[in-house]
Amino acid sequence: MISLPGSSRICLDMPPPGLRRFAVSTSVCTLMLVVAGALVTSNDASLAISDWPLNWGKLVPPMEGGIRYAFAHRVAAAVVGALVVILAAWQQSREPRAWMRRLGWAAAATVLAQAALGGAMVRLIDPKSLSIAHACLAQICFGLTVAIVVGHFPSLPGAPANASSGPAPTLAACALFLQTILGAAVRHGAMTAVPHIAGAVVATAFAMWAGLQVLMRHMENAPLRRAATLLLALTFSQVFLGFAAYASLAATADDPQPMPVMIWATVAHVAVGSLAFGAAIALTMIIFRRDKPTRPDLARGGMAGA
Repeated sequence: MISLPGSSRICLDMPPPGLRRFAVSTSVCTLMLVVAGALVTSNDASLAISDWPLNWGKLVPPMEGGIRYAFAHRVAAAVVGALVVILAAWQQSREPRAWMRRLGWAAAATVLAQAALGGAMVRLIDPKSLSIAHACLAQICFGLTVAIVVGHFPSLPGAPANASSGPAPTLAACALFLQTILGAAVRHGAMTAVPHIAGAVVATAFAMWAGLQVLMRHMENAPLRRAATLLLALTFSQVFLGFAAYASLAATADDPQPMPVMIWATVAHVAVGSLAFGAAIALTMIIFRRDKPTRPDLARGGMAGA
């Protein structure tokens, strides 16, 4: 809020309610796209459709075997791509803050690059490097949509000088994203699980550092407390799901096709990992907006008061 002489108080960081709801829906759909991609990989269906952008030369291929997962993933990708581009364009016309508009276009560029990588994977017979990059871009796009969602809600009052949360939340987000890269490398056969397990120890330590530090310093602050608690809960759930995914993979290694127990343990591991990364992004954004003074973008019609 900024108080202007002779005028009412103007909330500069509250977008239209419709835009806020659309941002939330887009972020949820982006998470569902990540889950759809995990289902494709876990069902060994990455090359179930051998051409792109058509599907075995058709708009709608026969729904059998792994084609169902691959086609559903393509449809989800098209929907999410459209949603993210619409969100960016909507923010461009209604969002007064330049940094929020940049986040929207960054998300749009990421989802379009992800689509291009998906097509390249099919045409180049699923090279591991492109598959890993494709998975990482999906996480980046989800993280950007989470940041946009948090940016569309009211910011917290500014923190006292001695109440800084330090770099812990940002480092936790970075560590969890690096775990995404290692996890994608394991899923696509580019490395063994050992680096991923070691990375899990490091990422968990950073998440604990961030969450516990925020809880100790800001227990009375409900939004920060909820975000920190969610980060800790999701991180520990991710650790247990990682053990379950590894155990189910080892137990079904000799089976001729992916078994349901392995598929769902792996997909749950990917989904909760994405949520943990999103929680770290949300915590970082809440702290960033609390510590960042609210300034209107005069070029977009904002108003400032001395």
